[in-house]
Amino acid sequence: MILLTDSAVIHLRALLADAASGSGLRLGVERGGCAGLQYVMKVSAPAPGDSISERDGVRVLVDLASSPYLKGCTLDYTDSLADSGFKILNPNAARSCGCGTSFEPQSPGDPAASPPVPDGEACATPA
Repeated sequence: MILLTDSAVIHLRALLADAASGSGLRLGVERGGCAGLQYVMKVSAPAPGDSISERDGVRVLVDLASSPYLKGCTLDYTDSLADSGFKILNPNAARSCGCGTSFEPQSPGDPAASPPVPDGEACATPA
């Protein structure tokens, strides 16, 4: 379900080193952010109904409600002078805000409902 880049695996391994055995990075979505839905991440133990993606001993957990919005995503970790952290490359997003933490989901079967807007559009939240 969730693909993990080499960089994400390395940084997840470090993040989860002190977590309880079997824990993983819980990735989900909730209402909010600049574009309608925002990503949420926390270290957690698996819960019943979770989808679990695993690579090289690290796990990403996704709850049932978030699964349709995150199906086929790639989790990456970037480290640059301007921005560092986990990044989600989401094929289910019609657009993402400039801060990269929120997105507008595509409307299945209705391309007119989500006009194409380039990723990285300026975030509407005040600075």
